[in-house]
Amino acid sequence: MAYNLKEWAKRPERFTGGHRLCAGCGATPVVRTLMRALKPEDHAVVSAATSCVEVSSFLYPYTAWEDSFIHSAFENVAATISGAQAAYEAKKRKGDIVPETKFIAIAGDGGTYDIGLQALSGAMERGHDMVYVCYDNGAYMNTGIQRSSSTPVYAATSTTPAGTEIPGKVQHKKDLTLIIMGHNIPYVAQTLPLGNFKDMSEKCEKALYTKGAAFLNILAPCPRGWRYETSKLMPMAKLAVETCIWPLYEIIEGKLTLNYEPKNKLPVEEYLKLQGRFSHMFEKGNEHLIEEYQRQVDKDWQLLKNLAEMR
Repeated sequence: MAYNLKEWAKRPERFTGGHRLCAGCGATPVVRTLMRALKPEDHAVVSAATSCVEVSSFLYPYTAWEDSFIHSAFENVAATISGAQAAYEAKKRKGDIVPETKFIAIAGDGGTYDIGLQALSGAMERGHDMVYVCYDNGAYMNTGIQRSSSTPVYAATSTTPAGTEIPGKVQHKKDLTLIIMGHNIPYVAQTLPLGNFKDMSEKCEKALYTKGAAFLNILAPCPRGWRYETSKLMPMAKLAVETCIWPLYEIIEGKLTLNYEPKNKLPVEEYLKLQGRFSHMFEKGNEHLIEEYQRQVDKDWQLLKNLAEMR
């Protein structure tokens, strides 16, 4: 259906209040928007890897999920949900009456970029009719803010503290969305829940109702790990897009489309200066760190523009 905010707001809330996610957490609007994208008459089976979302929304015997929910281990959420989807298809082939069901895997960047990458790649390659959603907060936030391969370069974490020896994490962030693009699945998209609600809502619906495997990479700012004021969640998300640090794009049947291009692309320091994890980059003598960060963002943005023109 065409996106309409008033109509969208009338859809039932399938991720309820009472969960224990932090104030100012980006994962909350990610999950709420995702679940609202389901048609009211459809059922969902959701599996979440061990993560902030899992431990905060499913503390037995209490749950914030209105749909069926499976807790998976850190590394195998894609295998869990693809197995459930295969069992569902087997029951339909046998003639069993089963409700229309969507299969959704949810994990943070630690359980997606790193620990769960093998299971994710396998599920995408096999082409299960499922949606894998990564809410990317750029570190292992649930277990102490350790660096992941999604952590941006120069970010300070508990395992890459900024100091005299290293300026935070010294490796660049892995580009997982383009890695999944290489699996040749029907739908891949990058979005975020705030700053462009229409973009995420439409992409969630497309992912859920595209036949075959779909992948959503969704930026989810974390006030504890990023060290920003909880009230700054909305401007944080908006600046990620306006600086092109987190571009909005989708890949449909191999065709990459940029969904938004800033009219006036902002410098990266507008985004970085709001976050305590990057505060050392603004100390005297560290100007080159910001310059290097800007060069990498510009390089990645140009790559996306080139891909959009080629395909």
